[in-house]
Formats: sequence, structure tokens, C-alpha cells
Amino acid sequence: MADFYQNGIITTLHNLVDRPIEALETELSQFAQHRPMALVLPSLFSELEGPALANIIDEIAKVPYINEVVIGLDQADEAQYRHALAFFNRLPQRHRVLWNDGPRLRALDAKLQGRGLAPLEAGKGRNVWYCLGYILASGDSEAIALHDCDILTYDRRLLAQLFYPVANPAFNYEFCKGFYARVADGRMNGRVSRLLVTPLIRSLKKIFGDLDYLEYLDSYRYPLSGEFSMRRDVLNDLRIPSDWGLEIGVLSEMYRNYSTNRLCQADIADAYDHKHQSLSADNDAGGLSKMSIDISKAIFRKLATTGVVFNSETFRSIKATYFRVALDFVESYRNDAVMNGLDLDLHREEEAVELFAGNIVKAGNDFLDNPMDTPFIPSWNRVCSAEPRLPGELLAAVDADMAEYSQ
Repeated sequence: MADFYQNGIITTLHNLVDRPIEALETELSQFAQHRPMALVLPSLFSELEGPALANIIDEIAKVPYINEVVIGLDQADEAQYRHALAFFNRLPQRHRVLWNDGPRLRALDAKLQGRGLAPLEAGKGRNVWYCLGYILASGDSEAIALHDCDILTYDRRLLAQLFYPVANPAFNYEFCKGFYARVADGRMNGRVSRLLVTPLIRSLKKIFGDLDYLEYLDSYRYPLSGEFSMRRDVLNDLRIPSDWGLEIGVLSEMYRNYSTNRLCQADIADAYDHKHQSLSADNDAGGLSKMSIDISKAIFRKLATTGVVFNSETFRSIKATYFRVALDFVESYRNDAVMNGLDLDLHREEEAVELFAGNIVKAGNDFLDNPMDTPFIPSWNRVCSAEPRLPGELLAAVDADMAEYSQ
């Protein structure tokens, strides 16, 4: 059960009572008459064969208020795309599956590459960017939500509570970030958020003071959640990062484009679990190691745009401050776990802190060595200005794929 405390500079919407899902969905169905809603599902083909997605689709099929579902499918050949069309066909809502590796969408991507407007690397960021571009091109929805396809504990209440703040016409929120406790199977999870992001933000505040951006980031209870919702006008100017900095990058874009009283976070689940990344201590190109480097760089880049000056000595100070703050957090989390009867491996926690401390310096050095590195994909406003016909071509390509391969 949540408390009602408002912390930080954005509104927190709590789950204070066990409100019936039918009541939420009745209201959302009323909102949908004036503010149609679309759901984005960025998916790997492998997730169709995993333990989570079948239940997710079964739950979404029960949702009465969604106008359309846009699925981005990555790492799929032709046979797998055909299988995906059949897999998602049990959705009663209008739905489209973007075959990102198909020849039609690859041709559009090559066209954008030629203008320097395409995503530079594959991944979730690229997938989400094309899905949002499709929604803008279709023009059929006014509120959009996005969540991952590996949520093992999914039920449709998560979606209702995620949509509600941006769908309710009486609210003025442009963007909502979902949060939850990362507790499952008797364990406290969410190491990157608990042991990297929050301690790093608190360390940066010690060094640079209470900068508005740091206070803003520190207001989010789970800044790395993959669930968020927004109103349609947000999409036009939104720059999507293509690496693991996606979630921090989106929060930074909201800070750049909107007043904080137009942003909120909502408690969307009592229990949440999904697939877990390995620590990958010996591989900076994978797992939590790469994630921690990308996230740290995303924060450093944003701070640089606010006038913060970094050098090698600064990053050594950040590392030392982070290490002390993070170890104090480990003690707090251990006590919290013990009181709640949860398992928390102290060795694994401190092992993660040691890895993240080293990766903060690696991220800082990479930032200094590549000051012109910009992982953001161009906004759709820019793309449509340079290629006005592209939205129509994207719609036609997706429809042609689905018509040809659903046979």
C-alpha cells in the first residue's frame, strides 16, 4: 500500500485504494470518446516465444478503451514475421505490426540514412522511434502509452493506471512515468536504478549543488521504468536515444520541453518482474555493464548542456563520492530487505557498486573523448520537414507488409 507523500518537483499519483479495474476502464472508455488511445509494444521476436508476452496479449485483448495497438517487431525473418502476424491477430483492437527488418521498412530506413536522419544503431530506441512515427502518421490517437513485452507479472490494471493521467481531460499532464517496487520471488531487484542512478544523482548533487535538473531526476521513484504515457503533441519534438540511455533520455527531453507541473509519475503495479540482465562485469558491450555506461553518459551529456564543465579530475571525484554514497545505500537496502523478509545478497550488491563505480569513469572518459557524440535520433518534426512524404510511405509500407504476409 502506497503512502500519499509528494516528494520532488513532479506530481506523484499513488495507488491508495484497491479501486476496481472495471471502474477505471469505464472512465477510460468515456475519455477515449474524445481522446483516442494507442499502445506501443516494442518487441523482439524471441519475446513471442518467451513466458510473458502471451499473457500480456491476452490481458490487452480484454481492454475496451484502446483505439490501436502498434507493435514494433525486431530480429525477425519472413517466417517469423508471418508467425507474429498470427500471434497478434487475436487482438480485437485495430493493430499493426511493423516488420523492422523487412525489405520495405529497410528501404525507408536507407532513405533516411542517406539524409542523416535515421537511427544509427539497432535496439529498443530505434524500434520505439518508428512506432511513434507510425502513430503520428496515422493521426488516429491522442494519448499514447508504451510498455515492455517481457513483464512476467502483467495485468491490465498496469495499463489503465498508466493511461489515466494523460487520458483524463480534466488533468493537464503531458507525460506520465510509471513506477513500482521491483520486488519478486522474495528478492529486491532493480540494481541499476537502486545502486547506480539514485546514488549517482545524489553524488552529483553533493559535487555541483542542487541543480534543477538533478532535483528533477531525483523526483522520479523509478527513473528506469520502461512504462510511460504521453499526449500526442509530445511526439513531434521528442528525440529518442538509441542506446540504453533511452529512459533517462526521454526524461531529459520532458525536462527540456515542458514545465514540471505538466509531468507526473503514477504507481502502476503492486508487483513487477521481467527478464533480468546479467552483470557482465567482463564485457562493457553487454548486460548491466553497458547499461550503466550508457546511462551515466546520458546524465553527463544533459548536465553539460546546462553549463556544467567536466574534466578528468571531476570524474575521479564523482567516482569517489558515488562509491561512498552507493555503499551507504546498500546498507539501507539490506536493512529494508531484512525487515520485509526479502533476500538480498550483500556480496552481489557491493560487486555491482564496484562495477558501476569503474564504469562511471569509463563513461566520463568516453564523454570527454567524444564531445560531439549525439545518440539522439532526430525528432519526427525534423524528419517530416526534410521528407514530407515519408509518413505516408511508412503507413503504406506497413499496410503492404501486413497484406502480403498475412496470407
